[in-house]
Amino acid sequence: QGVTSRRLFFLFSVWRIRVLCVLLLLRFIHLAGRINFIIFLGMARGYKQEYVYKHPWERVTSACWRKYTDPENRTRLSHILEVDTISRKLDSCAGKLYTTRAITVNAPGPWWLQRIIGETVCHCVEQSTVDAANKSMEIVTRNVTLKKFVEVEEKSWYSPHPQNPSWTLFRQEMRIHCHTLSALASMAEKIEQRCAEKFQQNSAKGREVMENACSYLEAESNGIGVCL
Repeated sequence: QGVTSRRLFFLFSVWRIRVLCVLLLLRFIHLAGRINFIIFLGMARGYKQEYVYKHPWERVTSACWRKYTDPENRTRLSHILEVDTISRKLDSCAGKLYTTRAITVNAPGPWWLQRIIGETVCHCVEQSTVDAANKSMEIVTRNVTLKKFVEVEEKSWYSPHPQNPSWTLFRQEMRIHCHTLSALASMAEKIEQRCAEKFQQNSAKGREVMENACSYLEAESNGIGVCL
């Protein structure tokens, strides 16, 4: 039993030393991020998903614009800190609306990574195109800060469901690209996995908010009051 205890203590000490070395290396990367001789390897993780809203395209896209603006949604979407419209352009000839928004969110990754990089928030740019004639809406969101550590790109599409035009098909693609030294490749994979899981959780919250907004708009069009 004494030998087993000493062995466990030894393994735990080695594990602590490895974690400390990794944290020191990450801190060094943060401080020396502009040094040319540091070689970064790219790793990526992504996922795709689809969801069907049993509401027409016009109602779902209207709900999409209200997703971040309604005060009732702030508790559900607590990871969204601020949303500002940068530009909005209507091409009347093509029947398309182009919108760019700045979105501030909680920085991706676990809390200890935020401590190392010295940032708790991440700034993103969302670019959307609404084609009213063809009933399509495309949204592309990318982070513009923390890019030397992690790059996140999210693409979303709203279109009428091919089997039921009175419904709306939502498609979403997410790509997470974590930059790291080769020695930290296994940790990069874990960070990417944590980020992907968090984004999937937030995506589920977003769908819940959208469903509530669609129900509200449906009731509003029928002259019925509803509480979100």
